[in-house]
Amino acid sequence: AAMLRRSLWLWLCLCSYPGRGLRVHEYLYFQVLSPGDIRYIFTATPAKDFGGVFNTRYDQIHLVPADPPEACGELNNGVFIQDQIALVERGLFSFLSKTRVIQEHGGRAVIIADNAYDNDSFYIEMIQDSTRRTADIPALFLLGRDGYMIRRSLEQHGLPWAVISIPVNITSIPTYEMMQPPWTFW
Repeated sequence: AAMLRRSLWLWLCLCSYPGRGLRVHEYLYFQVLSPGDIRYIFTATPAKDFGGVFNTRYDQIHLVPADPPEACGELNNGVFIQDQIALVERGLFSFLSKTRVIQEHGGRAVIIADNAYDNDSFYIEMIQDSTRRTADIPALFLLGRDGYMIRRSLEQHGLPWAVISIPVNITSIPTYEMMQPPWTFW
């Protein structure tokens, strides 16, 4: 128990160090429930100065990969995104533009994964673009490795979406039950 407390203390100190940019309270967690091979708790960061917040906890909602992945305009699978959460890939357009596309298709939130598939530790700060546009749905940033592994699992299983719970309160989960992605250091 003492070792666990020391590890948690060290982690809190590192995560709240001003030079790193992020603090613990700026993380949001979600859990993939299906498919089972990626049944992990993932960490995301909310957009800094645009988008809404999660006022509702979704126990089982679809995480639908956008088609095209960058969500830059009309979506081929927009009907599946309505009332669900979209998984979008970073690139081509601003984070706000992607969020607005998902909002216009009726999505409840957007998770934008880094397009650097080997990124397993560096969070990008999503900020407002130079326009005066706004978005009302929550927008989250996901590490590239996490987004890649989710999409890869869906492709391998021939599934159009994952089932997730979001947000997840990790303080209520015993440490020994925390299912963290094996490729990510927490």
